[in-house]
Amino acid sequence: MIPNLLWTALFLIPITVFCYTFISVKTVSIVLVVCLIALFFPNSFFDKIQLSRNTLFYRRIGVKYINLFSQSGSLLNKIMRKKYPDFKVISRTGASLKKQYNQTYFFEKFHFSLFLFFTIMTIYAVIESHFKWAIILIISNLLYNIYPNLLQQYIRIKLRSSFTQSNFTRY
Repeated sequence: MIPNLLWTALFLIPITVFCYTFISVKTVSIVLVVCLIALFFPNSFFDKIQLSRNTLFYRRIGVKYINLFSQSGSLLNKIMRKKYPDFKVISRTGASLKKQYNQTYFFEKFHFSLFLFFTIMTIYAVIESHFKWAIILIISNLLYNIYPNLLQQYIRIKLRSSFTQSNFTRY
């Protein structure tokens, strides 16, 4: 949890400072509420915007490296297994796979909502000629929202290959 909090703070502090400095609280609140509507988009929307059905595509654009530092990523799993040898993020049961699979949609919806918010704030920064802020927000959006969303798509592909469709839909 600590790496996740550090990662979140690292990327939310700049946008918070930008919004607090240049935009009214009312405007930020309205934009944020509008962006949070994406939390209610159906999973089928995220299936349609998925960039590829092939894990190789995601590995080529570096998504595998983001998985090292994610909340349930490779680096954290390695540390946990060292301390607790039987530790597993998911078991190979259908219920566990489905839970993990559905969790990818939850995370993707969260980061997609924030992606929209960061994008709108970046556009505002450009319009108002705050170019340094725009660059900071673009980098933050890429690392905090775009890559984590791509990671969720990558994980879903890997999970789909871990079970047959008939076993998955049974749970």
